[in-house]
This record gives sequence, structure tokens and C-alpha cells, in this order.
Amino acid sequence: MAEATPNTNCMCLSGEQYAMCCGRFHSGGAEAATAEQLMRSRYSAFVLLDGPYLLRTWHPDNAPVNLDLDPDLQWRRLDIVSTNRGGPLDVQGTVEFKAWFRHGNERGIHHEVSRFVRENGRWFYLDGDVLA
Repeated sequence: MAEATPNTNCMCLSGEQYAMCCGRFHSGGAEAATAEQLMRSRYSAFVLLDGPYLLRTWHPDNAPVNLDLDPDLQWRRLDIVSTNRGGPLDVQGTVEFKAWFRHGNERGIHHEVSRFVRENGRWFYLDGDVLA
């Protein structure tokens, strides 16, 4: 399991320190202003095995009841491929990303186009299409 301190670089690879990037969302001190910010913070939550944050940011209509995160799955890198809408004034948006992982001796890439919706000023992960 990865650990984050306020002064470490954020695992979403934004170049910012964790406390000023995804850490402020994880702690509940701020809400993501864009779909991309939410996507990055969710990636970081997967790295940190922060299931409560992932469930809190999943749209209630699609959220699983439980989330079983594998501590042996190591998320290594996040690349944002593209975004469509999802800005501070939008109510929906998509983020295409590639998340690089390692699980034991296996290495791979999770490539997805995620859909997000904003309700009552909060962004939620709705669902996504995994690409080959």
C-alpha cells in the first residue's frame, strides 16, 4: 500500500504536492471542480486503497455496495489522453485515460473512457468503457 504525506508529489502525476492536489479532495476539504480533477483524485485513491473516497465519488445510481481493492495491485502511472467537457460550468464530461499497473509479474495498462456527471455542484464518476 502506498503512503502519502502532504509534501510528497501527488501520485496522479500532476506535478503538485499531494496536499495541494488530490489530498485536499481525499480529506474532504474541497470538491473537484472538473471531471479531470475527480478522475485524477480517484486514481490516487486507488493507489492509496482509499475505498471510502471511491465510493463517495461514485454516482449513487451505479456505485457498488462494497469495494474490494487488491493491495497487491500497484498503480504506477496515469496518462490523461483526452477530456471532453467536464469543466466547472458543465454537468457532464468524459475523461479518457491510461493507468499503468503491476500485479506480481504482470504489467499492463487499463485504458478507459470514463463518464462523469455533476449534480448539486459535485462531480461523480458515472461509468466507463474499457478500451482494448
